[in-house]
Amino acid sequence: MMRLEGLTVRGGCAQMRDWCQTTKGGLLIAGTIALAASFLSEHYGAPAMLFALLIGMAFHFLASDERAEPGITFASKTVLRIGVALLGLRLTFADVAALGWAPVIGILVLVPLTLAAGVGIARLFRRPLAFGFLSGGAVAICGASAALAIAAVLPKRHVKEEDVLLTVVGVTAMSTLAMVLYPVLFSTLGLTETESGYLIGATIHDVAQVVGAGYSVSEVAGDVATVTKLQRVALLPVVLIAVALSFRRETGGAIGLPWFVVVFTLLMILRSILPLPETLIVTVNDISRFMLLTAIAALGVKTSLDQIFANGPRRMIIIGVETLTLLALALGFAWMFLG
Repeated sequence: MMRLEGLTVRGGCAQMRDWCQTTKGGLLIAGTIALAASFLSEHYGAPAMLFALLIGMAFHFLASDERAEPGITFASKTVLRIGVALLGLRLTFADVAALGWAPVIGILVLVPLTLAAGVGIARLFRRPLAFGFLSGGAVAICGASAALAIAAVLPKRHVKEEDVLLTVVGVTAMSTLAMVLYPVLFSTLGLTETESGYLIGATIHDVAQVVGAGYSVSEVAGDVATVTKLQRVALLPVVLIAVALSFRRETGGAIGLPWFVVVFTLLMILRSILPLPETLIVTVNDISRFMLLTAIAALGVKTSLDQIFANGPRRMIIIGVETLTLLALALGFAWMFLG
């Protein structure tokens, strides 16, 4: 028996060595691209995810290389899911309740309306239901991170990698434009710092752009924008469950809640009830961010620009219309309940 156990252990170690040998090349490529994207983002101010995508696409010729393909695939799937799960440590339930009930209710209304609008707009442009969930969820929640998380839940036969990449490119581009234009728009409309901060947090897609736009207005607006944005991020597990329910027939009627959604929720609960060291929280957030960058770099390597735009600009237009829809809904809510 001991011999058999020893053989099993040795066999497991051999399999682990083989797996490391097989995946290390692709993982190293994706990780190096992620590091380069972080460096460029810090020095030039553009979104790191956009850099990761563009650099990854430049290395598309490696996607079919048998030495790189296993690691690239692992990074685009498993590393992605781990990174999304770790996002749960970013926020607490106290963050969600900090602004009072009216803004919280506003987010609870805006997110599902935007998701539903995304599905409707996609169908209007004759795009599949899955793309509506993908793009609508990315606009409604947290941009590229939400797009990657929703793509991981959608059945593989319903979502193409070029759809995911185009969604990431689209929401990142719209978020960057919004970071520049929305503070000017809200100031022109005569909104207060608090109202501007709320609208920035409720309408801009990516967290980094929300922070940049909010604090470009004032410290008060930046604080309000950040908390509001985190409320949207907190609804990510709910949206993922909704997507899983919508495609439950794919698994014979079962509702398979992805493990990374469970971990996301548990980490949010843990952050809420325990006084975790700030160093731990910062470290986990940095790890999560780097994993998502690595995953998106790998997705970039796997898809070419020709594939992304093969069906014309229709999908990019959909994301733009969804973005304007969210802005209109948020402005309407602010004028009715916050003015």
